[in-house]
Amino acid sequence: MKSELEFSWNKTKESADRIFAQNTGKYLSDIEMKVLQGSWEGKSYDEIATTYGYSAEYLNKDVGNKLWHKLSEALGEKITKKNFKEALRRAYEAECSQSIQTNPPLETLPAVANLQFPEGSVALDSPFYIKRSNIESLCNETVLKPGSLIRIKAPEMMGKTSLMNRILAHAKLEKYHAVYLDLSAADRGILTNLDKFLRWLCLMVSRQLKLENKLNEYWDTDILGSNDNCTVYFEEYLLAEIETPLVLGLDEVDRLFGYTEVVEDFLGMLRSWHEKAKISDIWQKLRLVMAHSTEVYIPLDMNQSPFNAGVPVELQEFDSQKIHDLARLHGLDWDEGQLGELICAIGGHPYLVRLAMYEISCGNITLTQLLKNAASESGIYSNHLRKHLEILQHNPELALALKKVVNSAEPVELDSMQIYKLHSMGIVRRQNNYVLPRCNLYREYFCRVLG
Repeated sequence: MKSELEFSWNKTKESADRIFAQNTGKYLSDIEMKVLQGSWEGKSYDEIATTYGYSAEYLNKDVGNKLWHKLSEALGEKITKKNFKEALRRAYEAECSQSIQTNPPLETLPAVANLQFPEGSVALDSPFYIKRSNIESLCNETVLKPGSLIRIKAPEMMGKTSLMNRILAHAKLEKYHAVYLDLSAADRGILTNLDKFLRWLCLMVSRQLKLENKLNEYWDTDILGSNDNCTVYFEEYLLAEIETPLVLGLDEVDRLFGYTEVVEDFLGMLRSWHEKAKISDIWQKLRLVMAHSTEVYIPLDMNQSPFNAGVPVELQEFDSQKIHDLARLHGLDWDEGQLGELICAIGGHPYLVRLAMYEISCGNITLTQLLKNAASESGIYSNHLRKHLEILQHNPELALALKKVVNSAEPVELDSMQIYKLHSMGIVRRQNNYVLPRCNLYREYFCRVLG
């Protein structure tokens, strides 16, 4: 009985999310999803408010009213807290029984008229952000826990920053302080010196919290080391000055991986902060969110590394359903055959998929032309591919390893370092100690340029 209930809720959630995406270009917000699930479970607004820490009046008059109104407009009937379950059940059954032609006309999708070129992270209000199953919910629940640590891991351009921004936005909705730091933006001179880097970290956090710079008052270089000084600054000043928790988002952490002396001490300090939260109230205020392309490939003590602590989140490629949803948001009425051709060529890599759909939706190219020229110098992926080629040209041994991979019909065994580097670039898939090209695009292009 329990599995049946869970199945019914999952299908209801999928149906509601799809209805919202098709009619508004956006998915349900986290708070709307909480109200929907609580209502599905038969809870009153008071009970939902108690569970999630909101006021019942806010959930009822603000979130709930807007949610039922949106569903009423989307489904074309009066939807209330009492009847929404059956309405969504009917909508789901209709989706299952009807063909793709019964979906709303593509021209009614608001996203089509507001195409966005896929570069950088996806804006918080963008209708083109595609949720990854339960990952967003997991992260949003975790970041509210005292002293939590979230580790987002994926190759480049898979959506790490977009997810982190949404975690921080959720924290702000909970009245938390949220600080985002992109380590790739720090000067190399700062990253090569531990003391400079940690002072930079403290100063940047102070500024975003709108607190006065008191580094000179707390930094004792005569007695304390850099890690101790940074820890004291956070414990005795930054965390002590704020009343609500601080979520610190550290993006592009792998920028530090080339500076062994800095990265070992810094990651060890982050792990110690996470451990302090288990016994110290002040450190429970700090929640860490880290994003990196790969795990650090240096010998870290297991007890000092943050990579075996906290909640790991590894972003995968989009599945066929998510690619289908994205196609409709771009106004593309593709059948399964067309979707299959695109997936065969570029897989479910978020950036590659979005770029293809943007160019086709704008009328710059057809799907047939894209597939024909994808791996050529005149194709839409030429800049992306040349970026990878430049990296390989500076690393002949790595280029030779990839050449073996793309010229083999079977997965190829490589040494650990080669697998680590190629996977961090996002151009291979791993199968234990073997690798194969991530998609046909990479196989065809690197077969040609590497000989």
